[in-house]
This record gives sequence, C-alpha cells and structure tokens, in this order.
Amino acid sequence: MKNNKSNFSQYLVSGVAALALAAGAAGSASAAENGKFRVGIVTFLSGPAAGPFGVPSANAAKILVDELNKGNLPAPYDKLGINGAEIEAVIIDEAGGATKQVEEYRNLVQRQKVDAVIGYVSSGDCLAVAPVAEELKTFTIAYDCGTPRLFADNPDAAYMFRTGLDASVDNIGAVRYLAETRPDVTRLSGIQQNYSWGQDSWADFTAAASALLPKAEVVEEQFPKIYQGQYGAEISALSVKRPEIVHSSFWGGDMEALVLQANARGLLEDATGLLTCGEASFATYKDQAPNGMIIGARGPFGQFAPNNELNTWFKGVYQNAYGLEPVYPATKMAQAILGLKYAAENAGVGDKEIASAEQLAAAMKGATFESVSGTVEMARGNGHQAMQGITYGEYHYEDGVASIKNAVSFAGECVTPPEGVAAADWIANGFPGAQCN
Repeated sequence: MKNNKSNFSQYLVSGVAALALAAGAAGSASAAENGKFRVGIVTFLSGPAAGPFGVPSANAAKILVDELNKGNLPAPYDKLGINGAEIEAVIIDEAGGATKQVEEYRNLVQRQKVDAVIGYVSSGDCLAVAPVAEELKTFTIAYDCGTPRLFADNPDAAYMFRTGLDASVDNIGAVRYLAETRPDVTRLSGIQQNYSWGQDSWADFTAAASALLPKAEVVEEQFPKIYQGQYGAEISALSVKRPEIVHSSFWGGDMEALVLQANARGLLEDATGLLTCGEASFATYKDQAPNGMIIGARGPFGQFAPNNELNTWFKGVYQNAYGLEPVYPATKMAQAILGLKYAAENAGVGDKEIASAEQLAAAMKGATFESVSGTVEMARGNGHQAMQGITYGEYHYEDGVASIKNAVSFAGECVTPPEGVAAADWIANGFPGAQCN
C-alpha cells in the first residue's frame, strides 16, 4: 500500500532492536539465578504478519519493559519492574507454523527458564501451545489469538489465559454495528481466509446477521487460501453480485492487499468494506482505503482505546519512540504485560520475589485489573478469558489526516456469550441475557 514500505522499514528497524534484546537475554543467567523476572514474548517479526501485527507488538513489549524497569508507568503500575524485580525479555519470532512454535515454547521454558510467556497472533499457534503450557506448568497469556476454541478445547486450563477477546465477539459486534447504523441493509457478502479463523468468523457473522438483520441475505462468499496475496478473481466474483457490505476477517498482509486491490478495482466504491481486524493498518492506509470503510480493533484497542491515564501515557511513549501511534496489536501487547504485572504483584509474595506459575495463575483467575483499554474482567473461560466491550467505526482520510468517525461501542455483556455457552447456541437462541442498553 502507499507508504507501507517506509513504515514497514521503520517497524523492521525496531524489530531488529527487539531481537537484539532477546539475544542479550539468551546469554545471561536464568531468572532463578539472577533475580530478574524473565518473560518470553512471542509474535511475528518476519513474514506477512510482521508489519501490521508482530513488529508493533514487539515494539510495545520493548517500550513497556524499558519503562517498567525505570518505574515510569502511572499508578497502579508505578512499582519498579514486576514486583520490584527487573524484567528481562526474550523475544521470539512466531513465524514458522505451529510445530515450530511448540518447539520454541519448550525452549523458552526448559532452556531459557522464563517465568511466564506472552504471545501468539495465530490461532493455530496458540491452540498448539495451550496443552504444552499445561504440561510444563507455565503461566502463559495469549495476547491476540482469537479462536473461540482456546478454552472450549481446554476447559480445565490452569496456566493459559487470554487478555484479549475471541472472534465471536468481533463478529457479533460487527453485526450489531450494522444493525445500529445500517438497519435496512439487504445484501451481504464476505471474503475470508480459508482456514478455521476465517470459516468460524464468517459462521458467527452470518448467524448473527440472520438474527439481527432480518432484511439481509448473503449474496456471495469467497474463501481464498491464507497468504494468497492476489484476489482479482474473488473481487470480481463479489462485484458481480453487487453487495452493500463486504465483510472480511482478513488480517496481516492479506488484509492490506485486499483493501488495496478491492479499492483499486472499485468494489469498495460500490460496497462498504467491514474489516474486523481493520484498525491494525490504520497508520498505513492513508488514501489507499476509501472513506467510510468500517474497521474494528478486536476490542477497545488502538484508535478505540479510551482516553484514560494509562492509555494517554502509553500512546505518548510509543509515539515518541517509534514516530507512529500504536495500533491495536500494540495496545493488546501492552494489556497482556500489565495483566502479568498485576498478577505478579497480587500473588502474595514478598517484595522482589518471583511468584510461581501457580501463584500467578491464582492471582489472575477471575481478576479485574486496569489497562490501557479500560477495565479488564477475567470473567469468562472459568476466569481465564477477558471480557470487554467492542467498538466499530468508519475510517476517514482527509487533508493528510486519518480519523475514525461514527464510532459505536457495545458493552461486553452485549456481545459476549454467557459463561459456558457456545457462541453458535447463544446466537441461535436469540442472545438470551444480552445487556445492550
């Protein structure tokens, strides 16, 4: 996309710095030997997910670690490091697939001797790592991966937590946004990556649309393979059906390529794009994305984060360090680190002592803590899954400035299935218990 090359280069420089931090950590003593709190950070530093997702996340981790070690955060996170202990980060590239990530996870725990792990954008990666976290009894936070299967497949998880939201919330929220702003829409379409993330996202979106948009029908759906990169045939197939809305859960480089190609071919002039992960490229769209395109941030993150003291501070230090506002993956990484700090400092151990994985998990389970995104309640997944609201809005670019217009927020209780209820069942039964006022 226009100017992406320069922005990505800037991200890449920061990513190299993050890898250097990891290299420094790898050669030092373990946390048990040096008194430091060692945390593994896993996100994409190479490949098509790096620019929009992974490197901003690594940048956020680096700046949070630096600032925490200086004691520079606002209250309640102004205590030095984590519980008074200096933080040491080991940053790992998530590229390479689930099998490699399981190997990397074992290395972090068994050789690098990390005290906790934060990571994972890919749903496949976090699903593969989750049972290993239980096997190795290691406190782990999934900061971004969105699959609803994380706790459905691991109902007895003791050590795995997620401080972000799952994809069902993304898509129920997207339909509620349409019902609020475009209640008379009649023609829906979708283009999703052809694997579980895209298939599940489309299933939740279309089911919610059947319930909340009774006048609408699905006129076309496309499922290209992940990382395909060129979408001319799919865009043509969508255009022929003249949809009013084009929904997509694309993420990373696929999402950027889709916006660029669909806009150039006129699809997004005739139809409104609705991108559940769209805010991730807010800083790089510029005039290559159409005004009025609906974007989400998978929760109250990035441009949709509140103007509280923590977020104002975070945006300031991030922009000073990298010359860009933090997009939602960066905000979510910051939230995961603050969640870890909260757990460690509420685990009942003495000053500068490093809590065990069991103590961290006990402090985190069912917790409520403050974050850059507002209040986080670990209120789902038997106390392991965060519940928050979600916001959607329209992207606009005028006079060289990007902005969000017509934003609408929905409370967590409005878009999140009750504890123990599958999203598909909740939608099919008409959202019983939803609190949307």
